[in-house]
Amino acid sequence: MNNMELPFIREMFETIAPRYDFLNRLLSLRQDIVWRRNMVRAMRIPPGGRVLDAACGTGDVAIEIYRRKGPDAQVIGADFSQEMLRLGKAKIKPAVKSGSVELLAADAFDLPFKPGTFDAVTIAFGIRNIAGKLSVLKNFHDHLKPGGMLLVLELSTPEKGLMLDLYMFYFNKILPLIGWFFSKNLKAYQYLPASVLNFPCAAEFAAMMGRAGFCDVQWKKMTMGIVTLYRGRKNEE
Repeated sequence: MNNMELPFIREMFETIAPRYDFLNRLLSLRQDIVWRRNMVRAMRIPPGGRVLDAACGTGDVAIEIYRRKGPDAQVIGADFSQEMLRLGKAKIKPAVKSGSVELLAADAFDLPFKPGTFDAVTIAFGIRNIAGKLSVLKNFHDHLKPGGMLLVLELSTPEKGLMLDLYMFYFNKILPLIGWFFSKNLKAYQYLPASVLNFPCAAEFAAMMGRAGFCDVQWKKMTMGIVTLYRGRKNEE
């Protein structure tokens, strides 16, 4: 098993799935909508392009791609949580008027597609839950067409100062209690701060993307550094 945390992560998401969207909006003060929108705006795909949204959860990114890129774009969302997918399919049905968005069960390490299938790969708030980050980045690289883009949206830690102090207090003390109150899963919302604090800094993660084969790697911090958007491209062949 490439990801030693997989059983715990899967069980955690199965448990919190019914309150997942609500808590994302509440805990981020609805900024998660803005962050996903910014990621999709940064995406460059040709007309009729194919996009893989890995760790798609309940389909928020897939729906945003449909809204921004139009029904010609083909979006496949992949996730290992059956409950997340069930909720996502119910949400997509009224939001997407064509068959251009599909959700399926798949592990990021073992994608059921041929190499060079996609014009873009996205993953929002999912890569920190993967132990073998370099391996999965290489897998994303393999599944991109030449010139294709990878976009990674992930929570991060402000660098210093009062913002860092406030963030750490909220993240370690307030957020777990709110998450527990609504989801009844304290462990999941204690895990969230730990997973963010253990995530590589922006320069380190960008370097990892480079080792996975991506070029033109850039990153952009948002909302005073609590979220970072990473972009990389597969070389033209």
